[in-house]
Amino acid sequence: MGEVKLHGEWSSPFSYRVIWALKLKGIEFEYIEEDLSNKSPLLLQFNPIYKKIPVLVHGGKPISESMTILEYIEETWTKNPLLLPSDSFERAMARFWIKFAEEKGPTIWKIFVTSGEEQEKVKNESLEILRTIEEKGLGEKKFFGGESIGLLDLAFGWMPYWLGVIEEILGLKLLEADKFPRLHAWIKNFKQVLVIKDNPPDRDRMLIHFSSLREKLLH
Repeated sequence: MGEVKLHGEWSSPFSYRVIWALKLKGIEFEYIEEDLSNKSPLLLQFNPIYKKIPVLVHGGKPISESMTILEYIEETWTKNPLLLPSDSFERAMARFWIKFAEEKGPTIWKIFVTSGEEQEKVKNESLEILRTIEEKGLGEKKFFGGESIGLLDLAFGWMPYWLGVIEEILGLKLLEADKFPRLHAWIKNFKQVLVIKDNPPDRDRMLIHFSSLREKLLH
């Protein structure tokens, strides 16, 4: 079906969404690490609009934006596991919550680049978003789509790894187990999926990287 290459960056949750999707589907691919402070000519050629990672190149044709890439993977490699439900209503609901994840996720990330009263305001907004995800999005299900991992879980895939790193750097806790028991159970289930377990981001390296990044952003 053509050669598959992925241009990504080691600390990006958006890159990991695509890595995990490709591996869940059993698709062989070449991974190309990008230096975002010195973007390669190929990255600029393949994504001239946003000049960002990730970019999937399939048979020489580039696709950018992580959730667009994930939908492309699902539609191109239709073998199991299915990452979107086969039922049209359930598929629409998954896309609704994917849109929610894309629109509300940046609010939670804002806590990383704020301090003082502004950070407290963002924290309260973030807790409200997490409550909505827990109660309305996840509910009593093992994964967001039911009994198996899917695109919506990958859309929220920053939560099991990156959120914990941010919490440690900031010395605060958003996802307390007693307040968000369902999300804590989901995180445990997510990390136990073999592909996720075998391909985690480097937590220690991320702690150093994001600590340094926060200092630069705030000074």
